[in-house]
Amino acid sequence: MKPKRIILVRHGQSQGNAEPDHYETTPDYALRLTRQGKSEAVEAGKQISALICGESVRAYVSPWYRTRETFTGISSVLGDQIIQEVEDPRIREQDWGHLSSAEKLHNIQNERMAYGPFYFRLPDGESGADVYDRVSTFLETLHRDFAKPKFPDNALIVTHGMTLRIFLMRWFHWSVEYFEKVRNPHNGEVFIMELKTDGRYQLTSTLRLRE
Repeated sequence: MKPKRIILVRHGQSQGNAEPDHYETTPDYALRLTRQGKSEAVEAGKQISALICGESVRAYVSPWYRTRETFTGISSVLGDQIIQEVEDPRIREQDWGHLSSAEKLHNIQNERMAYGPFYFRLPDGESGADVYDRVSTFLETLHRDFAKPKFPDNALIVTHGMTLRIFLMRWFHWSVEYFEKVRNPHNGEVFIMELKTDGRYQLTSTLRLRE
């Protein structure tokens, strides 16, 4: 049975978000939440709790440290409403390839935005199109899970900014041009997809668009 909602959350502020120099010494997957990021995770949990009012949750979580820590903050609020958690590498962040200096990352980011973030492949890493492909297989898993008779009331997906936008792009069949207008979510931001009477999901959260 389809869940009433699909709830997507970007991780809280990470060490790399707060201080890009961390990318020189720490692999992207190993960056942890800052104190602010942990607070953002708990606040996301409170926002979700107020929305679902005691309903059950199945969680899908990126295995990177910062998303797992974000899920820990959310679950500290939701408690036993979360009846199952699954870590899925397909909803990890776009792979940037290797350790890099803050200056190099800044230059790559400028080139990426000039070229177009969906098609630009990061050196030794992934393009947005690569992320799209693995998110597509993740959606196939979701649909199979949703077909099970006792699926919980809500599906929670704790992921990363690019991956969250790609998920929405794939689900709602956005064009590449529209995807590239959508700004990255804030740390700890929650997006809600509500099931309507026609069996389709509607995004009820507001997207921020580039001019």
